[in-house]
Amino acid sequence: MKSEAIFLVKKGEAKHAFLRKEIILPSLNKGEVIIQSESFGLNYADVMARNGLYREAPPMPCVVGYEVVGEVVSVGPDGNSSLMGKRVLAFCRFGGYGRHVVTTEMALVPIDDMPASEVLALSTQGVTAYYMTDYFAPIQSGDRILIHAAAGGVGSILIQLAKLRGAEVIAKVGSAEKVEIVKNIGADQVVNYKTQDYIEAINDGKKLDAVFNPVGGSTFKKDWNHLVPGGKLYLFGAAELSGRFGIFSSLNFLRKMGAILPAAIMMTSKSILGVNMLKIADEKPRVMQYCLKQVMDLYLQKKISVIVDKVYPIDDISAAHARLESGKSAGKISVVWD
Repeated sequence: MKSEAIFLVKKGEAKHAFLRKEIILPSLNKGEVIIQSESFGLNYADVMARNGLYREAPPMPCVVGYEVVGEVVSVGPDGNSSLMGKRVLAFCRFGGYGRHVVTTEMALVPIDDMPASEVLALSTQGVTAYYMTDYFAPIQSGDRILIHAAAGGVGSILIQLAKLRGAEVIAKVGSAEKVEIVKNIGADQVVNYKTQDYIEAINDGKKLDAVFNPVGGSTFKKDWNHLVPGGKLYLFGAAELSGRFGIFSSLNFLRKMGAILPAAIMMTSKSILGVNMLKIADEKPRVMQYCLKQVMDLYLQKKISVIVDKVYPIDDISAAHARLESGKSAGKISVVWD
């Protein structure tokens, strides 16, 4: 079957990185489906892949992307024929920037006429947030937590899930506009790190029970030192990592993070929790399926909402990437096919 996709063909600036071209879809295996995509979401891992900083990404030229909204148009051998024609939200293991996307029956959920620009945030970003707050190492009522990049796709959902679990939420953002955004979704305290040191701003004699950190680098030591015994530091990204100076950038990133010995973890009774949802999807797809259904239920019950940043046409994929990389976006960025 012929189709088309947006290929990542070159590292570096978004305006030179992508090429739209024809592809031939493979034959389906048992349990697989083809979805004709109407739109797909962007995640920061896509930016990392474009900059050559995401080790899991396929070699270029490749098609990145983790999530789509569209119609099931084909099922594999002995597949669930009732899925045919259903409009769904689905995960995929790369390939999300394709006009037609191959994924598994386990990786999708029917969405009827729900807005794609919203439900796309419930996939990679919503599931990442739910996995951390409610499944992997759940937040406890009364916990004092800090969320980095709190106005982003994951961060904005983390705030709401944490409040549902009874936590006190401190949101860290990078602009005055984002201060109001995160206050409106429940943050108890907001720190603009561009105008003040975030640790000094929250250092009122009480330390933190948990920190959700997709930044890494220089923030790691600050967060670690500000945890209480029994505290948890969730690491789920490396946004501070820059590829500008190649291997030297990576070494500097690691230097800033420093080293924590296992004995120190035991003696301080603190935990570092690494989260890579691609690995979870590979080894425990049913966990992903469960978390997606739970997040969708919370959305349908209006217990969580989604912030939509911008929706771009497919020919503006470079502008969408640049927007996400700029740090100016809040909430979900998605792209629609023509």
